[in-house]
Amino acid sequence: MEKDNVNSGNIVDFKVLKRLLEFVKPYQFRFYLLIFLTITLGVLAPLRPFLIQLTIDKEVAAGDYNGLLVMIAVLIALLVLQSAVQYLHTYTSGWLGQYIIKDIRTKLYAHLVKLRLKFFDKTPIGRLVTRTISDVETLADVFSEGLAALVGDLFQLIFILGFMFSQNWRLALISLSTFPLLLISTYIFKEKIKVSFNDVRNAVSNLNTFVQEHITGMSIVQIFGSEKREYKKFEEINREHRRANLKSVLYYSVYFPVAEVISAAGIGLLIWYGGRGVFHQIDTDITLGMLIAFIMYIQMFFRPIRLIADRFNTLQLGIVSSSRILKLIDNDDHIPDNGAYAPGHLEGKVEFKKVWFAYNDADYILKDISFQVKPGETIALVGATGAGKSSIINLLNRFYDINRGSIFIDDKEQRDYDLTNLRGNIGVVLQDVFLFSDSIYENITLGNRNISQEQVLHAAELVGARKFIERLPGGLQYNVMERGSTLSVGQRQLISFVRAMVYDPRIIVLDEATSSVDTETEEMIQGAIDKMMAGRTSIVIAHRLSTIQQADRIIVLEKGQIVESGSHDELLSKGGYYTQLHKMQYKEII
Repeated sequence: MEKDNVNSGNIVDFKVLKRLLEFVKPYQFRFYLLIFLTITLGVLAPLRPFLIQLTIDKEVAAGDYNGLLVMIAVLIALLVLQSAVQYLHTYTSGWLGQYIIKDIRTKLYAHLVKLRLKFFDKTPIGRLVTRTISDVETLADVFSEGLAALVGDLFQLIFILGFMFSQNWRLALISLSTFPLLLISTYIFKEKIKVSFNDVRNAVSNLNTFVQEHITGMSIVQIFGSEKREYKKFEEINREHRRANLKSVLYYSVYFPVAEVISAAGIGLLIWYGGRGVFHQIDTDITLGMLIAFIMYIQMFFRPIRLIADRFNTLQLGIVSSSRILKLIDNDDHIPDNGAYAPGHLEGKVEFKKVWFAYNDADYILKDISFQVKPGETIALVGATGAGKSSIINLLNRFYDINRGSIFIDDKEQRDYDLTNLRGNIGVVLQDVFLFSDSIYENITLGNRNISQEQVLHAAELVGARKFIERLPGGLQYNVMERGSTLSVGQRQLISFVRAMVYDPRIIVLDEATSSVDTETEEMIQGAIDKMMAGRTSIVIAHRLSTIQQADRIIVLEKGQIVESGSHDELLSKGGYYTQLHKMQYKEII
């Protein structure tokens, strides 16, 4: 399972914070407004105790009732102003946080869809879901409860200290005598809770990964009767999640009472020393109003200190999430799209010239592959599982880049093509048809608003899918549910044909397009395949040799190399590898 560790040596990773603040640039006005409101709150908070001190020492002590009313009015006005500023501060910080995470999530998803398939081959989907949803959501707290609140607390502490020491430095020192103890306990809590939060994030990521994988593969779990075993695994992961959360709860339950006791001790010392000063005139500068004001100061001072650890941890949690997100954004494992060649029409000529390819840069799947497909020609790729057939298709669509050699489309180097244009001219029908939980129309167009319903129906008519689509409730607007669960295998396959044909590609690729259907369904869609291939360059992968006997040429692959090439009759006459495959399938039929 995933484990991300956080360096506990630094309070904040300023490099990450600096990059995070780059997302603030489009909202600079709001950001500067937030800073202004933060400073304003820091100034307004200590004014209330000071005004109460003046009211008690002057108006109350002198019995000035009218002056008292004036001071009460001033205090009420101050509270109204402070409330208004607090409202604007809270709303602005929340607004800023939500707009920034919207931008980050959009940028992250836009980056994800550009990564090559190799990245998704080795990265759990649950981890990517955690990065895109949970980690990005955490960043909102950095602005609403972390960074802005932390800066506001620091400003408030500075102004409170300024008021306290300007009034009576002895009383200020007595009030703050327990402050070192609070700092020590806060630091210990901060370090402990930071590790705990990191454990919680790992546990959440592990839960997301496990649940996503097992719900997707629930049929396998039930087919092999492993419900109890998988349940025990889930229990263990869930137990780890509970343990990580309870540890953070424990730290909170210990820290806040300790901080409260330390704060109360400081107030106790303040009252003891200040009370002696008031009643016994030990310190003639101390007045009753000053003593009451200092009690309010110390409460206002210790409250941010108690919360500052939580603020730091919110900020750190956001920094941890930011580090993970930025690491994903910085991942350059994508196909370079530097080509500018974007023809409106292809002839459909394909050539592989001495192509070598390995998924892990060590074990070559394809070795010195060379072949040519003429415009309008149909070739078939056959061979045992793992021979490299699907790898050729992946390279043709440039889902992966080759290690050595060259691939040409219409005598033009594949790398020179604009990637979108290249893939738009190659229609692919895969063995495993994936349909989204949406309408048939959206599954065919994939959100491309340039494709009209008339074009979709024309493509459906071409492959023989229009009748079954129009019989469905709502026709093209029929919701196929997740992975097309409300459709048969043959219907899903026909929709995938329409999806490929609606772009009118010049090159058609059929990757085991009929291997997962029964013979009757295969006969039903074989006509659709023939219509798709008519007049187009076609590359067909098939286990059933009966489906590719009419191909212009059959290329036989074994262990990543071409061992034979020719028509069906030519290969049978050679008595080689293809003949053995044919005999094996004939025996299976008999």
